[in-house]
Amino acid sequence: MPVTTLDATTALVLIDLQKGIVGLPTVPVPAAEVIEGGARLAAAFRARGLPVVLVNVTGGTPGRTESARPAGDPPADWAELVPELGRQPGDLTVTKQTWGAFHGTDLDRELRRRGVTQLVLGGIATSIGVESTARAAYEHGYHVTLATDAMTDLDADAHRNSLERIFPRLGETGTTEEVLTLLG
Repeated sequence: MPVTTLDATTALVLIDLQKGIVGLPTVPVPAAEVIEGGARLAAAFRARGLPVVLVNVTGGTPGRTESARPAGDPPADWAELVPELGRQPGDLTVTKQTWGAFHGTDLDRELRRRGVTQLVLGGIATSIGVESTARAAYEHGYHVTLATDAMTDLDADAHRNSLERIFPRLGETGTTEEVLTLLG
């Protein structure tokens, strides 16, 4: 369902827009465009006094997987949020160790303290961090909106699957412009 409305207390959640991830090859949307859309959304949310949540990842869940994991330590600035987001002192910052921003963090508690009932999500990667966070947000009872042009993936098919099959079951989708229009 296309985005129809934003609740009075909607928060923006931008996932993994950090130096080590935005440098990876993304499709179908270049990371630079995702960063630009995220920055525009963040500025608009801040201008209206609405919460902005900036999420980064610094680790990974242990366990066996069939996908190879990077060897060695990441560069020192790997987890730093990109400066284009214009991080402000009032922004909530969440550092996670798993794909989703809810598990093992205080995100739900912090959102509820602020009276948040809806989340607008964007970031990298659509099928990993964004989708995992959207699923958990839905399960926690938040209205979920996904800014489809403010997210991208490492795999075009996985991105498309999230947009076409998963996200319509979790909430509403819309472009950055559509979300900005609803913000007024």
